[in-house]
Amino acid sequence: MVSARKRIWGWYFFDWASQPYNTLLITFIFAPYMKELLGSGSAAQTVWGYGIGLTGLAIAVMAPFLGAVADKSGGRIGFIWIFSAMYVAGAWGLWYAVPGDFSLTFIMLSFAIGMIGMEFATTFTNAMLPDLTSRDQMGRVSGSGWAFGYLGGMLALIAMLALFAENASGRTLIGISPILGLDPDQREGTRAVGPLVALWYAVFMIPFFLWVRERRRPDAVPVRSAMRGAWPELRQTLARLPSNRSLFSFLLSSMCYRDALNGIYTFGGIYAAGVLGWSIIQIGLFGILGTITGATFAWLGGKADDRFGPRAVIIFCVVALTLVVVGVVFISRESVFGIAVGANSALPDIAFFVMGGLIGAGGGAVQSASRTMMVRQSEHDKITESFGLYALTGKATAFIAPLSIGWMTQVSDNQAIGITPIIALFLLGLVLLAWVNPDGRPPKEKTTDVFA
Repeated sequence: MVSARKRIWGWYFFDWASQPYNTLLITFIFAPYMKELLGSGSAAQTVWGYGIGLTGLAIAVMAPFLGAVADKSGGRIGFIWIFSAMYVAGAWGLWYAVPGDFSLTFIMLSFAIGMIGMEFATTFTNAMLPDLTSRDQMGRVSGSGWAFGYLGGMLALIAMLALFAENASGRTLIGISPILGLDPDQREGTRAVGPLVALWYAVFMIPFFLWVRERRRPDAVPVRSAMRGAWPELRQTLARLPSNRSLFSFLLSSMCYRDALNGIYTFGGIYAAGVLGWSIIQIGLFGILGTITGATFAWLGGKADDRFGPRAVIIFCVVALTLVVVGVVFISRESVFGIAVGANSALPDIAFFVMGGLIGAGGGAVQSASRTMMVRQSEHDKITESFGLYALTGKATAFIAPLSIGWMTQVSDNQAIGITPIIALFLLGLVLLAWVNPDGRPPKEKTTDVFA
């Protein structure tokens, strides 16, 4: 029998294992490398926006259905194995982004496969949270998991910068050539981010698969039967959803502010590369700061969650993040918050580092609190379906931020103007929180279910 403490730590290891996809690929290493592949910040931001937007749409279509299937069949672990394989294969494919000799279709398809695997695996592991601890400690467990994940992402990023990712002179952050004989002229050090992320996930998911157990469901049915019955049940759930004002409002609110947050993460590295002319190593250092503040405030946010409730934490973070994005729009090489600076001034870099730290802090806390709020709003026996709806609302309009940023950047040919749709999404999410019941559904009585 695996102890409760080991189950929680095994669950934490999913966040540790999966976080580098967000940190290294979506934001700080591979996304800025796209600028070098395509030759301009605006072109990279446009392609990245369309690619991630369409991938998000695919995730939105399938997430609730697969969640309903898992609830009926009781087979979350099996699904996590499948999506883990997609994560590894997709990340590995990014190695083939060779300068001057690459297929943009293949690279974006590989990225999409890995992202789909990561997002679906996250849906199923999030649904395990209420089985791990009591309601009054859920914020702490969720926050600690996010913090542990950020720490893993930070260490993977440090390893990438110190040992692999090369600058214009072919040297890494610590002044050496990329290890393992990787050729800096072919950007093999930077391209190694794909295999590194894949291997990191494969190794650190071992504790998850060894220690995490699902509760046995006496009413579980075979997967084929679950697939036949899932769609009619899901249609009923969707039809009833507007009548549950609190859950419906939270899903719509989180849809907006999470889309905005993902927009920041997705385009932060490309923005810094295009507007401030940062190198991948500078962007990586920016990422390290963001992961440090993200880990710290995810942990502190978990404690605040247990004390004040997740809704209060979410409101505070969304307000703070809105102000930060407004600040980012007014940072460029020529001026900072409307004050003109010299061509060699370090003030734009310092200001952007500060903004990055605040984004990491707000993002870590709001994502942890959102996970516990989703548990509070959900029916216990439909928890994976609920997190599927959470993924649906997170991805059904996840194309809005990237596509609107891509379109706004394309028509304005200005990266600062291009990110302004994020502000509107944050504000809309904040307004919708007014109809969310902070207590959600009453907790389900403890049962005598045992773990498989």
